Amino acid sequence: MYRKLKITEMGRMTVEQFRESEKLPLVVVLDSVRSLYNVGSVFRTGDAFRITGVVLCGITATPPNSEIHKTALGAEDSVAWRHFADTMEAVSWLKSEGYTLLAVEQCEGSTMLQDFHPIFSQKYAVVLGNEVKGVQQQVVDACDGCLEIPQFGTKHSMNVSVTAGIIIWHFVQFTL
Repeated sequence: MYRKLKITEMGRMTVEQFRESEKLPLVVVLDSVRSLYNVGSVFRTGDAFRITGVVLCGITATPPNSEIHKTALGAEDSVAWRHFADTMEAVSWLKSEGYTLLAVEQCEGSTMLQDFHPIFSQKYAVVLGNEVKGVQQQVVDACDGCLEIPQFGTKHSMNVSVTAGIIIWHFVQFTL
């Protein structure tokens, strides 16, 4: 028999402890993501796996925002974030900070996710695109590579927050 744990039994860290804790060397960049619920979900998943941060670009909304909070459930307070009006500015900043940038997109020559093995002496930033248009081509061009999640159905795209979860989990597996 399984009994669900109460929140008080889980031993979760406080926001202050989270901020001081060691992080997965991964930043998620959102390139003009429209849905505030997707943004909140990325924050929540980022908190769950202790990523370094989230970079919000272009039209992507920023906290504080009630719709982001609805799915983030407070993770927007624990996960570090920064906003750039232009995604290319974010790319330049991340490169200057020593990050390897990877667009998550269907591209010629992209690396299938299962074939990508992160090296954790490196810091990575993954760029996820707009729900309709994906990652801007100029951003793809500026990245160090492209990751692609294999898909086998009739659709050729996935929800951006689901994509973030898959990508983050892939990185986490190499730290376990």
